[in-house]
Parts: sequence; C-alpha cells; structure tokens
Amino acid sequence: MSPLPARRRAAVIGTGAIVVGAHLPALRAHSDRVELVAAVDVDPARLEAFRSQAGDNRVAGYTSTEAMLDAERPDLVLIGTPPALHREQTVAALKAGAWVMCEKPLCLSLAEYDDIAAAEEASGAYASVILQHRYGSGAAHARELITSGELGAPLVAHCQTTWHRDAAYYAVPWRGRWATEGGGPTMGHGIHQYDLLLHLLGEWEEIRAMTARLVHDTESEDVSTALVRFRGGALATVVNSVLSPDEVSRIRVDCADATVELTHLYGHGNDDWTYTPARHVAPERAAAWRTPAQDVPSSHTAQLGAVLDAHDNGVRPPGSGPEARATLEFAAALYKAAFTGLPVRAGEIGPGDPHYPAMHGGHPGWAPREESA
Repeated sequence: MSPLPARRRAAVIGTGAIVVGAHLPALRAHSDRVELVAAVDVDPARLEAFRSQAGDNRVAGYTSTEAMLDAERPDLVLIGTPPALHREQTVAALKAGAWVMCEKPLCLSLAEYDDIAAAEEASGAYASVILQHRYGSGAAHARELITSGELGAPLVAHCQTTWHRDAAYYAVPWRGRWATEGGGPTMGHGIHQYDLLLHLLGEWEEIRAMTARLVHDTESEDVSTALVRFRGGALATVVNSVLSPDEVSRIRVDCADATVELTHLYGHGNDDWTYTPARHVAPERAAAWRTPAQDVPSSHTAQLGAVLDAHDNGVRPPGSGPEARATLEFAAALYKAAFTGLPVRAGEIGPGDPHYPAMHGGHPGWAPREESA
C-alpha cells in the first residue's frame, strides 16, 4: 500500500462570518487531512477573535496576505473576503504555489477570470470557486441519473432563488456596487442555484433576460429573470431575487420519464430531492431513483473533501477551470442579454466585448454612477 499523504497546510484569508460559520467547520471535519496554520485579516481584533475560536494557538495571525504567503507557504488557501479582493488574493496565492478555494464569485468579470487562469497555468496550482450546492449525495445522485439518460431527455427546467434582503443588508458599503460586489442577486445570490442547474444540464446555448431595480437603491439589480436554451435542447427559466418575503431555493427538471425537484433554502440533503415518475414508468424502476445509500449534505465540508481528493491525486479540482468559467460566463451573458435586449449565445463574450471587463458592460442606466456622472 502507498503511504497516506501528509496533512495539507491551510491558511484562511478573511475571518468574518462565512469563514467562522462554514470554512472553520469544514477544516475541522477534515482535520485528519488538513491543518489550519495561518489566518489573515486587516482587522487585528477580528483576527484575534478568530484565532481564539479556532482553538489552536499554533494558528499564526497576519494582517498582510503577502507576509503570510512568504512566511507560511501553505498548500491550500481559503478565501472569504469581499468579492473585489478575490482576484488579487487568488493570484497571489497561486503565484506562491498554493491551491485556492475562494468564495463566490471567484472574481468580478471574465477578464479577471482569465487573469486567474493565466496564474494557474504559470504556477501549476489551481483555484476553485466555492459553490457548495453542487456537492453532496443528493446532487451527485441527481446528476448521475440525468446525465446517464436514466430519467429520459431533459426537456423543461425551472431555477429559482427567491430570497429577501432588507435596506440594512445593503448599508454595508461594498454591497450593491459593481466595483465591489460585481452585481446584484445574479452574482451574489442566485449563482448557487444556476451553477447547480448547469451542473445537472450541461452546456447552455442561448440566454434572453431582464433585470430591474424595484426596491433597493443600488447600482446593480435587485431582481433578474432569464430564459435559457441548453445545448441538449432543454428550455429553462431562471429567477434571481432579493425581494421575496417567502424565501426558497428551488430547481425542477422535467425529463421524459420523471420530474426531479429540489426545494431548500441555503443547503440540501437527500430528503430535499423528490423524483416523480411519468405514468408509463414501472414502479420498480422508479424505486431505484429515490434515495442514495448515504446522506451527505451540500456544504463547504463536502466541497473541501473533493478538493483535498484532487490535491492528493495531483489533478484539477472540481469547481475550477472550465467549470468555474462557465458559471461566470452565464452571469455575464444574463447581464448582457438584459441590458441590450438581445439574445446572447455561449462563447460570444470575449476581449473587445464591453461585458468582458465588467458585468455592467458600461451600459447607460447600469454603469457605475461615478463613471456615468
């Protein structure tokens, strides 16, 4: 038997709520495989509070990403800072030879993504975006059933992120602004669900869309809707909202032989997935669809395990490379379709397109106010 790999040395950049509530439990769950050795935060008090919560005085504290990377040379860096910092911190970690798991969105534009891809190629390390809803046993089971053809051809789909955020939420200075958040619920909220939709249905072909600011005084939208044609022929609707008092996250895929439906809010387990067979399907066939043998919830823990598996095997991790770019391209295409009123096809946004360096594309009425004044 080959020896088990040594524990990976990990660092976190940012010590706010998402790191405390999701990254730290994930690291603890995989403590036999990974060791937290350092944390970075520009706020010394918050940093010390995190080190105390981590419960290990061996976690070194830094207020500079560069100083941490130089001193610690970690194998893996987990990034939980506001979106405008993601590209710079991800590229720095890659240049230091570390793999990256970064909160969504990985960056603010396709141009920024291509900077990250270039840093990957130069370093040999990889950067994954944390979109944890595609992980866990329920999502893996659904994807296997759909992509294998067991449920028949996918025909119609609905993807719904109808959440609620109030004015206090947008009082945080970086929220609702293109330069710091990258967009509205299309980038910051609904991205979880439509990433999972892409994971289930594969490549999309064409998007038509609408966006609006109906309630919040923000640069970006507070609601968006889209019609999507997938390469396999399926048609889908996508709704991203922060205006919805009755909050729900939902995906429904109608295939020729069954309807698959996921209903949850911020995470799912096996019981959140239902399979309704078509009338012509034999009961014994449908019985095999319903429940995987193991119930692994969607979570940062599940995604970290997948990244560690890839690190152990020296292969590109899930949620990186073409997968990560496809999700970001979907967001850019939705914005372009909404702001221009024209359909957008996969692959058309590249250098020279105004939506390549920024999701707003400089479009009148949507470009940042300081630029359009």
